[in-house]
Amino acid sequence: MIKTEHLCKSYGDLTVLKDISTEIQKGEIISIIGPSGTGKSTFLRCLNLLEKPSGGSIYIDNNNLLEKTTDVPKMRQKMGMVFQSFNLYAHLSVLANLTIGPVKLLGQSKTDPNRKALELLKLVGLAEKANNFPDELSGGQKQRVAIARCLAMEPEVILFDEPTSALDPTMVSEVLAVIRRLAKGGMTMLVVTHEMEFARNISTRVFYMDEGIIYEEGTPEQIFENPQKEKTQAFINRVRSFHYHINSPNYDLYAMNAEIEGFCEKHLLSKRVCGNVLLLVEETLLLQADFTNISLSLAYSEKTGHLEFLFSAAGVPVNPLEEGVQDDDIGLRLIQSRCESSQYQYENGKNILLFKVKGE
Repeated sequence: MIKTEHLCKSYGDLTVLKDISTEIQKGEIISIIGPSGTGKSTFLRCLNLLEKPSGGSIYIDNNNLLEKTTDVPKMRQKMGMVFQSFNLYAHLSVLANLTIGPVKLLGQSKTDPNRKALELLKLVGLAEKANNFPDELSGGQKQRVAIARCLAMEPEVILFDEPTSALDPTMVSEVLAVIRRLAKGGMTMLVVTHEMEFARNISTRVFYMDEGIIYEEGTPEQIFENPQKEKTQAFINRVRSFHYHINSPNYDLYAMNAEIEGFCEKHLLSKRVCGNVLLLVEETLLLQADFTNISLSLAYSEKTGHLEFLFSAAGVPVNPLEEGVQDDDIGLRLIQSRCESSQYQYENGKNILLFKVKGE
């Protein structure tokens, strides 16, 4: 139904979409996820030419949307769009918001659009609000009206651009329920969303977008349970990271500790967890003889609540966590008491230690 080839979009020197080639079949539900600013909304807006691509091709039912001979308004009628903001006409009733498009753009008589509009309002659970005005509705109700208005134009595809992002959390579920109902009816949909569980449950495929491309795609099971690429893994697990580099034994211990404490505070980690991290860092550094190239990294997964501490130091292979390697094993016992597990490996000339920090 939809095919893009080498689609790209730039704003001056800023490239938002780099090279997107994909195919979407009739009846598919594609969830598009990824960090903010990676081109998700721009991709949708290019598909219906709200944004003109800088290059590449877009095919809708094998018709090239970017050819000069293409009847763009006619092709656009196949593709509805629901935005973050509801874009309802404030001076028109809910019913009139649904009928104005079919009457003005499709040339239908008022009788048929009125009947269909009421059916659509029943579909989204708002038939009793037909004569109300948008200002009399909650945010969730407005978005459901926006979906019904989109359906009134009888599209073959619906593009949802973060349809719940402007809503109070208590209203999100009512909008997602309507989208689920459309999915069961076989509507082809592309949904940009930050609702991960919703994307997992509703999608036939998931696109993870990063760096202006479809960085990884697959079934919900693959993307959410076994992502193959590092950035996808970090996003799915909502991993927050911290890095610090030491290249001299005269490093500023207090500045480093302040940055670690700031990271823990920012991500609402408890004082006990923060204390465990600080002790692990201090004791691990005390075991080192070579300070020419030391890297410290923290990775906190919001999804699992796990905090990992990765330590690497250049030098000859030596595992400082082995019994008897150090003259004094007190430091080793302190380290063991502050972590759930530890691993050692030697790779590319570096001694690497990975600790899973103890939680509450």
